[in-house]
Amino acid sequence: MARDEHDPIDDKPMPLLEHLVELRRRLIWSMVAFMVAFLVCYHFSSQIYGFLARPLVDILEHQSGTPRRLIFTQLYEVFFTYVKVAFFGAAFISFPVVASQIWLFVAPGLYRSEKRALLPFLLATPVLFLLGAALAYYFVFPFAWRFFISFENAGLAGGGGVPIQLEAKVSEYLDLVMKLIFAFGVAFELPVLLTLLAKVGIVSSKQLRKFRRYAYVGMFIIAAILAPPDVITQTGLALPLIALYEISIYAARLVEPKPVEV
Repeated sequence: MARDEHDPIDDKPMPLLEHLVELRRRLIWSMVAFMVAFLVCYHFSSQIYGFLARPLVDILEHQSGTPRRLIFTQLYEVFFTYVKVAFFGAAFISFPVVASQIWLFVAPGLYRSEKRALLPFLLATPVLFLLGAALAYYFVFPFAWRFFISFENAGLAGGGGVPIQLEAKVSEYLDLVMKLIFAFGVAFELPVLLTLLAKVGIVSSKQLRKFRRYAYVGMFIIAAILAPPDVITQTGLALPLIALYEISIYAARLVEPKPVEV
């Protein structure tokens, strides 16, 4: 195919060894950014964990009126929990640097039109991920935690019942929170994926509308896989996915290739 002189490519021929050296340079910068972010996050790991635990702590204190605690049952549990917190925080903080290094490695091999087409998707990816994480933290967590904690009881009147009270483990709570934040963040990338597929002609807005009913069922299946086995969090993930699917249909109609008139 002839090269379009009005759509230049900025890359210059390079031997394989130079490409590998360039890849090594980008990987080193990415690793350095992640390690610096990891050390900073580990220094503030207790504060970050406190932020992640705040929705649960607020509800526990509101329910009982007194301060409540999180427990650990193994000597090394808190240490590795803080390591997980630091890793989780470092992945968030270093992502812009890592993404920029990937872009700097790939961009020279792209035509100008391809860069203009891909750049909005790259910018939208972290924004949508943060929106999904924010939805989980500020909406789903308080609602779901309040529902589950409502099953606590102080025992039957007259001393005939056994009190049931939550004693949450720090590691188990963190695993649940990270899983939900990651699930909501990844799920919110749906418009990026479908719009990109529409732009390259793999799917169309007409096809997305045609399979809308099946997509709705698929959203609940995805929510059942990604979210914990409870109706509240699954519904809290499935409904935004359905809304994002509808947004994807509109976005696909805007970017899909127009039919060529003969």
